[in-house]
Amino acid sequence: MSDIINKDGGHMEIENSIFKKAKIDYFELESYGFKKNNHNYTYETFIIDNTMKVFITINNTGDITGKIIDLDTNMEYNNFRLASITGNFASSVKEAYEAVLKDIKDKCFTEESFIYNQSNRISKMIYDKYGVSPEFLWEDYPNFGIFRNKRSNKWFALIMDIEKNKLIKKSSGTIECLNIKLDDEVTKYINTKGIYPAYHMSKSKWVTIYLDDTLTDDYIMSLIDKSYNLNNISGIWVVPANPKYYDIVNAFKEKDELLWKQSNNILKDDIVYIYVASPYSCIMYKCLVLESSIPYEYKSKDVSMSYVMKLKLLKRYSPDEYPIDKLSKYGLKSIRGPRSIPKELLDILENE
Repeated sequence: MSDIINKDGGHMEIENSIFKKAKIDYFELESYGFKKNNHNYTYETFIIDNTMKVFITINNTGDITGKIIDLDTNMEYNNFRLASITGNFASSVKEAYEAVLKDIKDKCFTEESFIYNQSNRISKMIYDKYGVSPEFLWEDYPNFGIFRNKRSNKWFALIMDIEKNKLIKKSSGTIECLNIKLDDEVTKYINTKGIYPAYHMSKSKWVTIYLDDTLTDDYIMSLIDKSYNLNNISGIWVVPANPKYYDIVNAFKEKDELLWKQSNNILKDDIVYIYVASPYSCIMYKCLVLESSIPYEYKSKDVSMSYVMKLKLLKRYSPDEYPIDKLSKYGLKSIRGPRSIPKELLDILENE
């Protein structure tokens, strides 16, 4: 639904609250019982033992309005909208009206993470590219969604709704916006229309971007890529294998795919170099991660596993190519668990 916030202001506070993050399925509206009249969809039903009639209207831009007619007086009943409701009857009307709206939402709408269309499009683009969904961490700020880099666990984006005057003085209303990290490139973008000094974060490293279609999705995503890469960790690893516990040498002679204990930060499509301990003490295999985080319960006195990854053998090395004394010269002196590879050694491994 286009900016779901109703233009009628506070009068439609109930509708705004219920449909705040909802997207219309117009086909389902007609199946539910809405009637199309020009550009509007209208629905009627009865509440309070058929003494009150509810009228719901949804226009082609997604604005939702509603009213209740008291059939005894044939007049509109508005007491249920008062900020401080007095009397059980008004409370009962409000409860019944909200139940109608919630049923319409359940049957004819899908839940969105954010309010604005562009916010939801950007959220989907982030998921499609990086496999990351927003996390809503704060009870006091339920519409603030952060996005973390899977490897570093650091934020690279935050979508939030704030008062416009937080960024532009003498402006009013609310806006959904995006915080991203650009570090040394902040000054390069800060004068672009729609990009402002960061709200509530370091203004020397972060910027805030309006998500009101001032800037295109593709342009915003290109800046998100910059933010993501600032906190990224190389997807290239070296992991140890102890032949006392698992005969990896013979395992790779029989097949070129096998399961291996999962490290939290290793993801699908990463590259894993396997260092085989004594009596070999050298890097012997280069593998591609075909799958990661596969549930796998195993426990012995030597090793325990809850998840494994599937590795595909890409290359074998002879024991004299990358022995531990050579690795030590490039800063890889001990390999007791999965770790990144020093850049100088990585350049040799990747460019040979």
